[in-house]
Amino acid sequence: MRDEGPTARDDTSRGTAGVLELRDVSKRYEADGPAAVDGLTLEVPAGEVMVLIGPSGCGKTTALKMINRLIEPTSGSILIDGRDVRERKQSELRRDIGYVIQQVGLLPHLTVAANVGTVPRLVGWNKDRIAARTRELLDLIGLDPDEFGPRYPSQLSGGQQQRVGLARALAADPPLMLMDEPFSAVDPITRERLQNDFLRLHRAVPKTVVFVSHDIDEAVKMADRIAVLRDGRLVQYDTPAALLAHPVDDFVADFVGADRALKSLGLRRLEEIELMDAPVAVVGEPVADVRARIASGETRPIGGELLVIDPSRRPLDWLSLERLEGEDTVPARPPGGAEPVVDSVATLRDALSALFEANAVSAPVVDGEGRLIGLYGQDEIAAIFSPENQAERV
Repeated sequence: MRDEGPTARDDTSRGTAGVLELRDVSKRYEADGPAAVDGLTLEVPAGEVMVLIGPSGCGKTTALKMINRLIEPTSGSILIDGRDVRERKQSELRRDIGYVIQQVGLLPHLTVAANVGTVPRLVGWNKDRIAARTRELLDLIGLDPDEFGPRYPSQLSGGQQQRVGLARALAADPPLMLMDEPFSAVDPITRERLQNDFLRLHRAVPKTVVFVSHDIDEAVKMADRIAVLRDGRLVQYDTPAALLAHPVDDFVADFVGADRALKSLGLRRLEEIELMDAPVAVVGEPVADVRARIASGETRPIGGELLVIDPSRRPLDWLSLERLEGEDTVPARPPGGAEPVVDSVATLRDALSALFEANAVSAPVVDGEGRLIGLYGQDEIAAIFSPENQAERV
């Protein structure tokens, strides 16, 4: 239930994702000048992620900013759940749309908790409700509320700040989120982690999302649908699989790139393939029990090594059987020796890249809590990437 009273927001779709429609939307900054966006028409179904992509100056950011009226369209209509955005006050509209930008834009003088609660305060939520929502969202983005809530943005890493920006955008439970190249300002490793975090967060809190990117690999990974723009016009609007398999013209084919078969590995995730069982040994486990499992064939070491995990099943390190000689129990190991450790929502392309970078044959796969769920290897991905399988998929 939303708060009642004169300060409560005009709520169009509280707690749900909205349907976004752009109908023949154009933007000209000068009456006789070229169109920055020219007759853009598309629909984003509720709960889907739509990525706007194209070369610099193609109109993707202009299109995004017209949705929350940071830029006013010259003509056409933009509707959220059937209601034209121009029928609403700009301030009310923007409070009902989550907005995440490259520079994050956290208020430096406010704590993390206060930043997350900014929009709920503006729309009149009471303190208890704001506090509960803030804790819920910080938990969802993997930041302990007690540890990080009192901190200030300057005390966070770039990746942590971006996570807080996501939480702030979700705080008032908007039906629509706009994301303008949100992960492009961080390093590649942090960027991949943020992408994976967002995909998992989107499953937990489905929202309709318009996401601007200049990176086709990111678009393939993140999108349910991709809109390719050129000179302000929509060239192709399709699912990632259809875009890779059937570009409508040479421009789209060139933009997607010649390695479309390799990019198609971005269409599948580790969680979608059959993983190998990992040969595990738990810290503190009797070595005699480990050797009994090996003797029975239940545990099969890889290259004479076992994967040491903690009692919560988090991978720590690989350990040779020789290192167990003279030990009564499996010794504790510092984390980090099991790298690469790959998130289950990672694409097969990201997973293969992680193996190559680490010069590894196989790697542990973990869930959102970092718990081991299996192993994958080059052979498993190579089989999926075989010409026979690619012919079926692309």
